[in-house]
Amino acid sequence: MAFETHCFSLCKVLSFSFALFGLVSVGEGRFKGFRKFDVVQDSSYGAVSEELWFTQKLDHFNGGDSRAWKQRYFVNEAFYKPGGPVFLMIGGEGPANPAWMKEGTWLTYAQKLGALCFMLEHRFYGKSHPTTDLSADNLRFLSSRQALADLAHFRTVMGENRGLTNRKWVAFGGSYPGSLAAWFRLKYPHLVHASVATSAPVFATVNFPEYLEVVWRSLASENADCPVLVKKASDTLAERLKDPKTFENITKDFNLCSTLQIQSEMDSAYFLESVAGNFMDVVQYNEDNRGFEGVLGTNITIKVLCDVMGDASLGDPYTRYVAVARLMMDTFSVKCLDVSFSNYVRDMTNSSWDGPAAGGGRQWVYQTCSEFGFYQSTDSPNQPFTGFPLDYQVKQCASFYNISADEVAEAVAQTNEYYGGYDIQSSRIVFPNGSIDPWHALGITADITAELPSVFIKGTAHCANMYPARSQDLPQLSEARDHIFLLLQQWLK
Repeated sequence: MAFETHCFSLCKVLSFSFALFGLVSVGEGRFKGFRKFDVVQDSSYGAVSEELWFTQKLDHFNGGDSRAWKQRYFVNEAFYKPGGPVFLMIGGEGPANPAWMKEGTWLTYAQKLGALCFMLEHRFYGKSHPTTDLSADNLRFLSSRQALADLAHFRTVMGENRGLTNRKWVAFGGSYPGSLAAWFRLKYPHLVHASVATSAPVFATVNFPEYLEVVWRSLASENADCPVLVKKASDTLAERLKDPKTFENITKDFNLCSTLQIQSEMDSAYFLESVAGNFMDVVQYNEDNRGFEGVLGTNITIKVLCDVMGDASLGDPYTRYVAVARLMMDTFSVKCLDVSFSNYVRDMTNSSWDGPAAGGGRQWVYQTCSEFGFYQSTDSPNQPFTGFPLDYQVKQCASFYNISADEVAEAVAQTNEYYGGYDIQSSRIVFPNGSIDPWHALGITADITAELPSVFIKGTAHCANMYPARSQDLPQLSEARDHIFLLLQQWLK
């Protein structure tokens, strides 16, 4: 993830998180809430950071296939000193945002270390279109392995063309791109000297109920009653969805775009997940300094949501849950809420590059079905929501791409077999994670070895250490950024 979205974001796996769009470093995955297809537009930095294009093979693993395409990348040479290292920011599951060529902690490190900086957009995202459309047949060329081969070829050719072959290259990424940063060092150690793998979910899993367990704990860290009230509200909504007599009131409560119709469990699950997604998004990016990317809603924090849920003057927990949904709709200028599962299926099965999910949703969900899983289900009792079980998530793989549940499970097992999951055998990779971030449950949160250190940052969310520093940052966040710099300094000697 978005994502993740950016920082993987990884948010809503199927209703689209890394969470997407704007960064490149931080894969946001899919947004679960009302941002699910909302692409952050490239900021004013676009005029400053020139778009450049690099020729890649469509299929790196088939010598008989000579098809090629153009991959977008950006360069910042402002800090480079001859003989200095090369920093490579890895793109994720959304458009590469040139804002990251002007701001971000990695540039602070680049300035101190005299680094040349590249950012490479991920294949099939943003403007990097390897194929004419997003058909299931073409999406078979979308994978982490192909993306790593893109990175390897880019590093090799740029090294040759710019006289950087013998420089020390450092990979950066957050969320899904954080995993790619770790795997780039793991699989191509001769090409990349070190990696900063932020908020990286390195372990693939079909069912990921732990995500919502962390959401419970993160809400409870603000107010112990908050997740209890959310659970009461979610349970109430789920019960009302079973009674058609309530549909008219629910339509008015949530300002739905059309009168609510629940004709299957998929309809109910999609509605419940969409509304729950607002809490998931806010927890994942709680207090991250994301404004420079052009992201909306950074003022909505866990505290804001828990204050609404704790305001008895608004009414019962269900009414407060509605108030949160209304707040999020106002924040993102959503005129009405579309909770039609059939409309979602229509959008996700549109294979055109102009389709409503082509900003990353269709592509990222394909990657979850074909490689990672990461389905944030309500299958655990220790979380605040109800009504969107694993079965609902996995069925979408068959609907969108004709990938069966057994094939999803096999693909996830192959991913862990290929990369090693938590058992990473390498060196010079640092794994920063935040305790508030639900994705830390699939990441490295304790040192593997002295050469594979973890930086676990209490009280921070997804990819927090990557964002620009500010005066109100927690002391431990500032210390984490400094510690990562010292590691880079040591590794680049």
